[in-house]
Amino acid sequence: MSSTAKIAFIGAGNMASSIIGGLIANGYNKGAIIACDPNPSALENLSSSFGIATSTDNTAAVKQATIVVLAVKPQVMQAVCEPLASNLGDNSLVISIAAGIACSSLNLWLGGANKALALVRCMPNTPALVQAGASALFANQQVSEQQKQQAEDILKAVGIVDWVNDEQHMDAVTAVSGSGPAYFFLMIEAMVAAGVKQGLSSETAAALAKQTAFGAAKLALQSDVDVDELRRRVTSPNGTTAAALASFENNQFTTVVEAAMQACAERSKELAKELG
Repeated sequence: MSSTAKIAFIGAGNMASSIIGGLIANGYNKGAIIACDPNPSALENLSSSFGIATSTDNTAAVKQATIVVLAVKPQVMQAVCEPLASNLGDNSLVISIAAGIACSSLNLWLGGANKALALVRCMPNTPALVQAGASALFANQQVSEQQKQQAEDILKAVGIVDWVNDEQHMDAVTAVSGSGPAYFFLMIEAMVAAGVKQGLSSETAAALAKQTAFGAAKLALQSDVDVDELRRRVTSPNGTTAAALASFENNQFTTVVEAAMQACAERSKELAKELG
């Protein structure tokens, strides 16, 4: 992506800050980035950290931009979008990183009742805050191949990127990766608590559990075999790991995970109706 394309971030929270930091670390021209937020302290943090332009005037920033990244909470998205409608350029690309807001709602709020806008909907996750995120993107039919590449390059600044061809799949994405970090945090919590019950200090149990989660994920990412094979390789017959995994399955671990992810996806659908 050309590092001269003007990007306006509407919202200056943690996710916007992480994306901006990742872009600049990858060599993007800081002079081509502007961030807007009603909170002066958030803007000061971005300005001092990255040397980018900031503003409290969303409409002025959008007028200058080729790419607009909507990084505000879903509950205020409509109120933020509607004043921008008359200021978007004809060839603008709009990227939303807000959960639960459909492209049809964004198009309506941004003045697209009589014309379709180029919209990319993104579901990032919180590990993006440490440039280890997993983001899924959906592009509507108005997004060109060049614009798709621009959106991908922006989100790659904070982790991996994958595309879905059906917007309805964003609910499944939310269940897998959007909410997924919390599942692993819960697993770490449970492992730490169990370790303490077995006599470890909370500090030791936490250090071991966190590093084990990190190491398992790194091994899965770098290995050329599937995770089920990695699991088999560490599971000796009648050994300690086999005993633990048998207990998981006897307590319907897989069923519990499936039910949790289904509940997540259903709630994602409900939120889309409530918000849009």
